[in-house]
Amino acid sequence: MSSDPVSSDPATAADPVCPRHPGRVSYVRCQRCERPVCPECQRPAAVGVQCVDCVREGSRGVRGARTVFGGAAAANGKPRVTQTIIAICVLVYLAQLSSDEVSARFLYAPFTTVAEPWRMITSAFLHSRTQLLHILFNMWALWLTGPYLEGLLGRARFAALYLLSAFGGSVFLLLLANPHDSEQWLRGAYGASGAVFGLFAALFVVNRRLRLDTAGIVVMIGINAVIGFLPGTNIAWQAHLGGLVTGLLAGAALAYAPKERRTPVQVAGLVAVLVLLLAAVAVKVAMYPDSFPS
Repeated sequence: MSSDPVSSDPATAADPVCPRHPGRVSYVRCQRCERPVCPECQRPAAVGVQCVDCVREGSRGVRGARTVFGGAAAANGKPRVTQTIIAICVLVYLAQLSSDEVSARFLYAPFTTVAEPWRMITSAFLHSRTQLLHILFNMWALWLTGPYLEGLLGRARFAALYLLSAFGGSVFLLLLANPHDSEQWLRGAYGASGAVFGLFAALFVVNRRLRLDTAGIVVMIGINAVIGFLPGTNIAWQAHLGGLVTGLLAGAALAYAPKERRTPVQVAGLVAVLVLLLAAVAVKVAMYPDSFPS
């Protein structure tokens, strides 16, 4: 008669062990798959606990929370896109203070449209080096409107709205500039004002859609529009107008899309706004081909 030595390992064949941690004995079982689950792998469930594998498998079939206008709701509720835009503007402003080349390289003037079209977007992240109020006001206005809109639209839709509005501001600056007037054609412009006006307009549309009061935003748009025409302000009102019109169109596409086909209609609407702006640029370039150095 022979005998085997007794194992000193607590996780013997007779003991239930966690599949993910075979060296750990556990008498607690997952309520879904009934496998042993160690404390590290336990996740609270409606009844008892589940293992991490079952929780992951179950989450695949669950739709994430959506905002009222169809965007993916942020898990932590923080306005990450708004914060990122403000951070970029501040960092770029500090870079502007350290070097004149930053402003010269990334501001937008109508004559640069063909040779360096990216300036139509990058200019929205620049601000006046000598007027601190320029960046302070724009960032304050962005912080007032950004988190609210980002929370309603979702991060991706809000980012698209902001960039489209910034681009729209540059497009209107181009459309309303006279190629035969060097002051209008060669002078650079920068600032987030066009994009901010787009947010103002979208805020108006969204609140109208939600049947909320819009008097305050109308007053804000009116005051800022008037400031742009005051003598000596050195403000590109054309960019404000472009951002405002673009924000109205993009905001309408986002806010009034039917719930049943919300995402495709919203995407199509935003793409349509972009195509319209690009077409306007193409027409201007075709009208004055010799005014755009390549």
